[in-house]
This record gives sequence, C-alpha cells and structure tokens, in this order.
Amino acid sequence: MARRAIGRDAARAIDALRRGWAVRVSAADGGLRLMAVEGADAVTLADFDPAGKADILISAARGQTLKLANQIAAADPDMPVLIARAPWIDADVATAISDPVLDLASPLKGPFQACALTAPLAAKAALRLARLAGILPAYFALDGDGDRDVDVSADAIDAYDDAIHLAIATRARLPVSASESAEIIAFRSPDEPREHVALIVGKRDSSPPVVRLHSECLTGDVLGSLKCDCGPQLHEALHQIADAPWGVLLYLRQEGRGIGLVNKLRAYAMQDQGFDTVDANVRLGFAIDARDFSVAARMLDLIGVRAVRLLTNNPQKVAGLEAAGISVVERLPIILPTNPHNEYYLATKRDRTGHQL
Repeated sequence: MARRAIGRDAARAIDALRRGWAVRVSAADGGLRLMAVEGADAVTLADFDPAGKADILISAARGQTLKLANQIAAADPDMPVLIARAPWIDADVATAISDPVLDLASPLKGPFQACALTAPLAAKAALRLARLAGILPAYFALDGDGDRDVDVSADAIDAYDDAIHLAIATRARLPVSASESAEIIAFRSPDEPREHVALIVGKRDSSPPVVRLHSECLTGDVLGSLKCDCGPQLHEALHQIADAPWGVLLYLRQEGRGIGLVNKLRAYAMQDQGFDTVDANVRLGFAIDARDFSVAARMLDLIGVRAVRLLTNNPQKVAGLEAAGISVVERLPIILPTNPHNEYYLATKRDRTGHQL
C-alpha cells in the first residue's frame, strides 16, 4: 500500500506539469524545483522564477546536439545536462533549446555553458517524470523549496507505472468483425489514468493462445496513417488470432513507443526533416523504445495465461514477456506489404532495432 500511495504522488506531479505548475522532485542527493519549459507561460514563469535565474535542465541527448554532452552520456535517456541561465535566455529561447523540431527554424543557438548539477539523481528522476507526462524533457530548474510546489520523490516516479498495480476493472462480450466470439476485458491501475484492454477471441482451451501485444497508435489504428504499419498489423493480428483455436489481443496504452502522442507527432515532424524514427526519438531526449512490456505480462497473468504463441516481429517483446515470467513457446511473424510512405520506417526498424520476419 505504501508503494501505491507514493505512486499517486507522481500522478499529481504529472498533472501539475501538464497544467504549467511547479513541482519539486527530491532524491537521496537533494531536490530541485522545476517548471516544464513547454508548460510555462509569462505569468507562471514569472511567479516561479521572478529573478530570471532558473537554469535549463535538458537531457544529455539534447545536450549532445547543442555540443554540451558527449555521445556516451547521450545514450542514456535519463542522463541530465544543466544549462546556465544567461540574461538573453528568455522563455522563447528556452523553447528553442528544448524542442529539436525548431532547430531548422532557429539554427543559431548559444553559446551555452553547462554547469554542475547539485542533485543529479533528482534531475534524472525529473527526466523520467517528463516521459511519463508526455512532455519534452526540459525544465526551468531552481534549488530549494516552494510553498506551492507539488512534491514528488524519485521513488514515487519509479512506482508510478508499476504493472503490479493493474487489476481487472470489468469485462463484457464484444463481437468484432474478425470474430463474433470475443470478450473484452478492461484493466485499470489506481495510480494512473491509462486503461489497457484485452480482447479474448475464440473458445479457450489448454493450448497456448496466439497473442498480439499492440501498442496504441491513434494515427495508424484510427486515422489510417501510411507512415507506419500499425493499423494493418492490428487488423492482420485480429484475423490471425481468429483463425487460431483461440487467442488474445492486448491493446496497450503506450502511444509512440511509450513517449506519448504529442511527442510522437514531434518525431514525425523530425522525420520530415530527414531523421529516421530512431534518431528522432533520441534527439527528442527519449529512449528508442520506452515501452514497458511487464504491463502486458501482468494482463496475461490476470487472465490466467502463462504461455503464449507471440505474434510479433519485435524480439524485445519476446524478451520483455519472458523476463516477466511469461513463456513464449513460439514467435509468429506478421508479414505485410510496404508502401512508399513507410518503406524507410520499416527498414529502420529492421536495421536499427532488430525487427525480424
């Protein structure tokens, strides 16, 4: 119960960041007062930092682009860099510092000076919090305490999306176009608002089900985007599950490989500038793949599935399930045609993230 309670502290901090409010992140080495750069406006920033002295906290990946960090540090999406505040760094400049999508529009930045972090563990936790909030990992940062800050600890941030808190919320019969014999099950955690679902198709027996882990993709699943293969994969998976004795589709609310919808669209904008999907995520300050497949393992455990035939081209899904105690007895590839809009994207997944057919 104690771990669940501190997870709720992270939920409050996420809400505060998205509203443009200040938070204080604390860790074993101290704490930092923070306001998200993308959530700040003239009024809230002046209230948070009336003296205009707040430094800019960014990821090392972003710092490397700005020549403030080396490539080894930049490989860790949680590694922070602190930029010393100069008088000419106002909110607009801070936004340009933070958002790589704007680099072509404002190519001449700096010179900047990196300075030492007084609480590096708290700073790393703050970058993780930004990912959970679906915002750019960039903050105005001050030492000390604020009377109206929302307090959150590094432990609370770590506990926020702990899969162990997921539980079945409800279930119902749901005929779908691929099969009239289907049941939908919704899963919910008290710590955070994302609700994952499982669709069980066919008549359950003792054989391992065909299982598909499908991460939410609004642009592909709903709007029919041609930039990815998510929509076609979803529908192909449903039909292959329906053709098996029985199977399970897990629909995971981990948009954009775990970086959120807005940041995924930022990555799309960077792809239009010539970056591939891997470099776009990294330049934004995120992991190449920030998804947590222990969520899927917990969902399978709650419905009594311990062994699966996994429908995927992604070896990380196999490794993620097996690390969480789910046996993958067979990997089944999904083979679909490409189109001119997603050929490069699919080649990047094959060549740089190890996707297999």
